[in-house]
Amino acid sequence: MDFATAASLGCRFATSFRAVVDQGKAGAGQWVAVHGCGGVGLSAVMIANAVGANVIGVDLDPAKLELAKELGAVAVVNGAEADVPEAIKEITKGGVHVSLDALGHPVTLTNSILCLRPRGKHVQVGLMLGDHAAPSIPMPKIVGQEIELLGSHGMQAHRYGAMLDTINSGKLDPQKLVGDTISLEEAPAALMNMDKFQSVGATVITKF
Repeated sequence: MDFATAASLGCRFATSFRAVVDQGKAGAGQWVAVHGCGGVGLSAVMIANAVGANVIGVDLDPAKLELAKELGAVAVVNGAEADVPEAIKEITKGGVHVSLDALGHPVTLTNSILCLRPRGKHVQVGLMLGDHAAPSIPMPKIVGQEIELLGSHGMQAHRYGAMLDTINSGKLDPQKLVGDTISLEEAPAALMNMDKFQSVGATVITKF
């Protein structure tokens, strides 16, 4: 594995591995929705596809949705053009088994819960901070359809072996998630622009 790929695993890929495999327990033949196709979300798409799930990627950026399809998504939904929960229910004929909010926003949180089938699992991966720290949630859906709400935060050191074994087997190819490679001099500008969600894939500093 080259250094840039190894650096990109960091928090994004490991966090997604735990969210999909350990918390969501996604399995072969299940439907999985990933809301937000940034670094965490695209990692989740790749990992869910590797465990045999049928993955739907959701984002506002056509370029990110195209990459999600390249990484194994069987369908994508552009949130700027469609009612996300209804579009997912139509694709899956009833809703997904597991849905991840990989962004951390009240809209993606709500869409993630509403697109689930009865007894489905919502996994909150994206952090909810500031004004979004205490979002409202669709409780009637949660109670009436016995929805599970799960949090996922990082991954324990003892689980890295399982993740690395899956990469070594060839089922996961995190090199495809590396987007721009930049110099240390370019890093401050990249950090200042992170809230604009411009990058596709993980940006890695490779030149000093």
